Amino acid sequence: MKSLILTIASLAFAASAALAQDVVRLGTEGAYPPYNYLDDNGEVAGFERVLGDELCERAELECTWVTNDWDSIIPNLVSGNYDTIIAGMSITEERRQVVDFAQNYSPPASSAYAALSEDADIEGGVVAAQTSTIQAAHVAESDATVLEYPTPDETVSAVKSGEADAVFADKDFLVAIVEESELVFVGEDVALGEGLGMAFRKSDPELRDKFDAAIQSMKDDGTLNELIVEWFGEDAPTF
Repeated sequence: MKSLILTIASLAFAASAALAQDVVRLGTEGAYPPYNYLDDNGEVAGFERVLGDELCERAELECTWVTNDWDSIIPNLVSGNYDTIIAGMSITEERRQVVDFAQNYSPPASSAYAALSEDADIEGGVVAAQTSTIQAAHVAESDATVLEYPTPDETVSAVKSGEADAVFADKDFLVAIVEESELVFVGEDVALGEGLGMAFRKSDPELRDKFDAAIQSMKDDGTLNELIVEWFGEDAPTF
């Protein structure tokens, strides 16, 4: 899914191990439905909220949720503002240079283009994508011109206002928008990334291993697949 294009090699930090704390802080964006969003009460909701709460229970950890803007979500993990990221984040080799991942909790899913008309130029036109994502990187490597925006909602607005010919994002994010607006899907779906994963500081292998075991237990008993189908439908990729 989403993939930050960040270099944080020069970032210095001093963060104590998460397991030394009474509460493990789960960092998310809170702006990428259905993965994560804020409900009417301002509380984190979505697929990853349900998943994260279940993983914490299985790992016998007390957890709390923290929201953070996407473009600084990895630096603020590394600097100790929270203990793990669960935010629709694709596992990539570039990210592995900065953080560690537990095993994926969602298989690689499709990204898609949406536009105001089916003949929109997605190959050589202007395509909007959220900044520092795997989708933005994909467009940048094509013959199209990428326009990057801080939030996913801004990428959709760019198409509606005519600033961009199309938006390229996770299809699961775009489905509801296409159903509720004048946008239509254009072209073929594109599979990107290695699936979604929880990110951890490299100094927290014990915490990573606890969540990794919890994810494996949900795969083993089938509850992870059930949760994926509940949130994304019968056609969603499962384990």
